[in-house]
Amino acid sequence: MTYLFDPLCGWCYGATPMLDRLSAGGVRVELLPTGLFSGAGARPMDEGFAAHAWANDQRIERLTGQKFTQAYQHNVLNVRGTLLDSHAATLGISAAGLEDSSRRLFALKTIQRARYVDGLDIVTIEGIAEVLAAAGMRDAGDLLKAPTEGLMTAHRELVGRGRALFQRLHADGVPALAVIRNDAPRLIGSNALFGSFDNLVAHIAA
Repeated sequence: MTYLFDPLCGWCYGATPMLDRLSAGGVRVELLPTGLFSGAGARPMDEGFAAHAWANDQRIERLTGQKFTQAYQHNVLNVRGTLLDSHAATLGISAAGLEDSSRRLFALKTIQRARYVDGLDIVTIEGIAEVLAAAGMRDAGDLLKAPTEGLMTAHRELVGRGRALFQRLHADGVPALAVIRNDAPRLIGSNALFGSFDNLVAHIAA
């Protein structure tokens, strides 16, 4: 399985419990970031976007049980002059998984919790480095603050693979899940990530 995501995507946060269940069931899930909210995709956190995001977040919480706290609303959505920019968070996930790709999921969950539960605006390198260090990934945090050419090359390759697969699947957004057999990817509709686990398994096995 391959999972396409952006760390600042609320729907991706909502899908995280399904990733946990797949991993717990022995399914190998490779995480590939698409850079949706980085570079040209970054945008100001203005009042209109904040209201739109909060409305969506409440829907995600009702559907999945994932918590979006008042701390997140007050300290992230309601602070003007900041950007919705996932570059630092995505680079942090690349750093965490540089030597062990299985750490990407833990890093993603750590960053999501920092934002949506703890209300930390994790759009800076310094902020992500602190979050990773506090979660026991100080090596990734230190690497993030002093990135090597090896990290930057691996990061560009990871995001490039994510974007290429996203385009190949003709996906219309993230999260997106793909089954890849014999180098032929098949897109599983994102709705399957927000229903029953048995329904998701049936989609994977189809």
